[in-house]
Amino acid sequence: MADTQIWYSIYSPIVGAAMGLLQQLGEIRNIEQLSLRFRFVASVIQLNLMPQEDTKISCQTLREKFSEVIHRLKLRCGLSKPFKLVELESNQVKANKFALIWNEIITTFREEDIISDHEVVLLQLSRHSWDIRVIRWPCFLLKNELLRALDLVVDLMDAPDKWLWYKICKSEYRRCAVIETYDSVKYLMLHVLIKSNTDEHSILKVIFQEINQSIEIGKFTATFRADALQQVHSQLIKLVELLLEPNMNVNGIVNVMQALYEIVVRHLFKAKRTTYQLREDGLAPKSQTAMAGTLFENTVELLDHGNKNFYMQVKRLHTILTTRDPMQTIPGNNEAKRRLAFFSNSLFMKMPRAPPVEKMIAFSVLTPFNDEDVLYSKEALQTKNEDGISILYYLQTIYDDEWKKFIQRMRREGMETADEIWTTKLRDLRLWASYRGQTLSRTVRGMMYYYRALKLLAFLDSSAETDTTVAEEEGIALMKYTYVVSCQKYWEHKAKRDPRAEEIMDLLKHNEALRVSYIDQVSTGIDEKEYYSILIKYDQQLQRELEIYRIKLPGPIRLGEGKPENQNHGFVFTRGDAVQTIDMNQDNYFEEALKIRNLLEEFRHHHGIRRPTILGVREHIFTGSVSSVAWFMSAQETSFVTLLQRLFANPLKIRMHYGHPDVFDRLWFLTRGGLSKASKVINISEDIFAGFNCTLRGGSVTHHEYIQVGKGRDLGLNQISTFETKIACGNGEQILSRDVYRLSQRLDFFRMLSFFYTTIGYFFNTTVIILSVYVFLWGQLYLALSGVENSVLGNGNNCKKALSAVINQELIIQFGVFTTLPALLESSIEIGFLEAIWEFLVMQLQLSTVFYTFSTGTRAHFFGRTIIHGGAKYRQTGRNFVVQHTSFAENYRLYAHSHFIKAIEFGLILAVYAMYTPSAKLTFFYIDMAVTCWLLVLSWIFSPFLFNPSGFDWLKTVNDFEDFMNWIWYRGGVFAKAEQSWERWWYEEQHHLLTTSLWGKLLEIVLNLRFFFFQYGIVYHLRIADQSRSISVYLLSWIFIFVAFGIYLTISYVQDKYRTKEHIYYVRMADYLLMILGILVIILLRAFTAFKYVDIFTSLLAFIPTGWGLISIAQVFRPLLRHTRVWDSVVSVARLYDILFGVIVMAPVAVLSWMPGFQLMQTRILFNDAFSKGLQMFKIITEKVHQKDV
Repeated sequence: MADTQIWYSIYSPIVGAAMGLLQQLGEIRNIEQLSLRFRFVASVIQLNLMPQEDTKISCQTLREKFSEVIHRLKLRCGLSKPFKLVELESNQVKANKFALIWNEIITTFREEDIISDHEVVLLQLSRHSWDIRVIRWPCFLLKNELLRALDLVVDLMDAPDKWLWYKICKSEYRRCAVIETYDSVKYLMLHVLIKSNTDEHSILKVIFQEINQSIEIGKFTATFRADALQQVHSQLIKLVELLLEPNMNVNGIVNVMQALYEIVVRHLFKAKRTTYQLREDGLAPKSQTAMAGTLFENTVELLDHGNKNFYMQVKRLHTILTTRDPMQTIPGNNEAKRRLAFFSNSLFMKMPRAPPVEKMIAFSVLTPFNDEDVLYSKEALQTKNEDGISILYYLQTIYDDEWKKFIQRMRREGMETADEIWTTKLRDLRLWASYRGQTLSRTVRGMMYYYRALKLLAFLDSSAETDTTVAEEEGIALMKYTYVVSCQKYWEHKAKRDPRAEEIMDLLKHNEALRVSYIDQVSTGIDEKEYYSILIKYDQQLQRELEIYRIKLPGPIRLGEGKPENQNHGFVFTRGDAVQTIDMNQDNYFEEALKIRNLLEEFRHHHGIRRPTILGVREHIFTGSVSSVAWFMSAQETSFVTLLQRLFANPLKIRMHYGHPDVFDRLWFLTRGGLSKASKVINISEDIFAGFNCTLRGGSVTHHEYIQVGKGRDLGLNQISTFETKIACGNGEQILSRDVYRLSQRLDFFRMLSFFYTTIGYFFNTTVIILSVYVFLWGQLYLALSGVENSVLGNGNNCKKALSAVINQELIIQFGVFTTLPALLESSIEIGFLEAIWEFLVMQLQLSTVFYTFSTGTRAHFFGRTIIHGGAKYRQTGRNFVVQHTSFAENYRLYAHSHFIKAIEFGLILAVYAMYTPSAKLTFFYIDMAVTCWLLVLSWIFSPFLFNPSGFDWLKTVNDFEDFMNWIWYRGGVFAKAEQSWERWWYEEQHHLLTTSLWGKLLEIVLNLRFFFFQYGIVYHLRIADQSRSISVYLLSWIFIFVAFGIYLTISYVQDKYRTKEHIYYVRMADYLLMILGILVIILLRAFTAFKYVDIFTSLLAFIPTGWGLISIAQVFRPLLRHTRVWDSVVSVARLYDILFGVIVMAPVAVLSWMPGFQLMQTRILFNDAFSKGLQMFKIITEKVHQKDV
């Protein structure tokens, strides 16, 4: 079974990557590739995003479908003629539509502060103006093309016009740059700058006529001097710079115009003309005084700098004239580059054509909300941790470029001093920070992009027919889209005056399509309450909250885990034929919202034998840049939500609903039980049961990657481990559910295997792999202690080589080559093979293998425990930024039983094996055999410290150990929490043993019997045994354990009875007698047996595991022992064991913390470059300030 899982790990990424290539993913990976294909973007926008006139989209004939495929293939390969003079240049309606869509995307980028004001100018597509005959491509595409055209003219000054124009037209952007510059200069001089009905205006008109005529007859190079164009270019730059000045310098403009006139008349024309000829040809004024230097003096128009359109046109002309940079780094923000590249690439992918907004499928978006953050408060942004790091400082260092662009935007909007950011611009600051966290405000902003996109598309649909008012566009968009946030605790927040209630109301005020549903409680008596389900909105005219629906419920809504009831509760308030489920940690993008009409059209197309009932949507994990742990989680999740989902949908046909942001057929699910199953415990993974329900009832699930939604993931190791725990427990409960049983009965053999290995089988085989490590290590320990290994292998090198070869295969698997293959291949598709290899190597340097090995232990432990004992529970992970150091006591509570104790067990086995096997003498053989197991031990022990902020800081290590000891010895009352009292935590950790079945208890006892083997194997190797193999040696060792336990009971009894100060002497006397007795026993053993002092330390390796096994078995019999004196001793001994385990774990951490430089290296591993540098600089500055104050 494990071998099949390995083959599936190879098969799935290869097939998934092949399917992605067939879907044209990754063809545009960066801005450079976007520049090459941008000419065709207008074509595919017109094809996919604009509704087709007089075309029945859903009922195309075979010939029409074939023609569409050919057309798409031509666009993809660049064989189709792009929209040049034929289309956009002759049809300004289409050109303006394209410009509106593209510019609105760039505007949203600026609003999100991922591009600067300067980059907006470079990226925006100017609309038609100034009688320019070509498409006004964004400046980042025209870049330095004008200067390159000038160089061509100089190099080919003697070449024919056709050859020169051919060279220029080899680049479409160069052609457009030349024509736009000429048309802009012509319009500027003839219609804007120089007054009409003047001699100067007539002269300029004649000059442009001669230029036009020479171009038409193909005599441009024969008529004009190429070298003079460089001088004209320089003077034009001076002219444009003068026009951009705030105060208009008329004299300077006159001087530049005179210089331009002299260059054109005296140098540009090859044929020399006298003054008389110039006057005859209309190239000179007839007045003699004008020729003396008064030309253009009184003809310059006084321009209005408040004219925004004029300013933008002149600024664009200046950019074209002066740019020497190829602009390959525009935009500078990686997120902006990624989004532009993906949006452009997705337009070339196959998707249904978009209908008009009025005819599209109406839909809603549903988001369940509980107690998460809505908006970061001022206090939350300013509060510092023990290192002096606040959330705002953290965000400023992580998103350094976006913070600068935010400040630039604030200054443009009127902020004069830096202090205003905390006063008049406080709301903008809170929004900026919240939009970079996983907050409700970020989700609402993203989902309201649907409303904004539909308004724009509705305007474009009707712009060619009639003038549509803003009110009509908003009405159409509201008819087609509603956003419902199901805030089940909104009533509680209002009653407690929680700031979240006010923040939710603020979201309602600023988002017209937003609705909030919640549960209201009304007291009707002393102990009686009525429950109402309510939907509200904000009325802009009444300026208050307005109830839309109030539905009386039969009782409290929460019966299960909470989230599924919250989701099903809000489901009834959605409208339309489709509903998209969006979680609280998700985001959306405006450019992706433009494709929602295409996605919804999938419901009208057959995928196989039936139409889909769930549309799977691609996700982008946006939290990968926060820290290395977040990056590892992002890589793992990205491969799952893209490559693997693609594979599940086609060809395996077993994709379910693994979470948001899938789109559901609303009416189909409304009549079949809703979106989630809400039974407690068994439906802890509530989302996937919607997919089970859909498949069992004959529905169809598809997956589409031409549209994406943002997704946030857990940012810290503890959050990730809690999430992995929830998923593992959920899969354990799925095995016990009727849904999985019914699916396995009804699916065919191949789909059943696919279903198993892609869901519960993955966790099952992960558990089997960990169990195989147990079997391997315990088997090796048995072979070593029993002497079988030495007798079988002896000195035979061939046997050792064979064993080494087998273990090398395990080495490859444990290093995670196959488990990282999906992420590697998906990255190869998205960003390129070389960059994917580089990312993989960097991840290895940042110890990703340690992280994935640690996660494997989490999944195996909790999945196995759920299978044996059940009792899974919902765990809230939390999505805050991880800038706070986690104490060792908290880490121990989280990882003691799942990682630390297991790692200590493995380490003890490896140490004992090294002591008693002859093979350990062969150092390479031992290392070759045990290296992967030691890596497992080190990963499970050190991961909580490696991926913990300031995890190896010496002072924090000392404080953590003190806090740990205080937690261990804290004896709180009944109401003490697990975070305060070790005893409370210890009882909670064994709670599953109280609810498990008889078979679960028996299996727990059998598994714990393995700890007795240490004693059985080691006692025969003690010197005191004198090489005896009699069973009496083992029995005598048990007598020692019982005697030791009896002595411990006696001492405990004496300490409890004589604890008061008056009887302290009794306790000391007992301790003294115990010490004397121990010394006498050692003397007697030394005199009458073969006892050696080393036996004392060796016996600890035998008796300590036995004691832990007895404690573990005693926990199973807790109902029988808890009222006896024995149980108190069990609790006391268990406390000592946890102290021992804590010391074993903390000892190497303390050593590494004491070593200089290790903390700096750990910070570099955990955080990215920006925050690592910023954090160190902050500490240096803080230290300097502190020293200065002192």
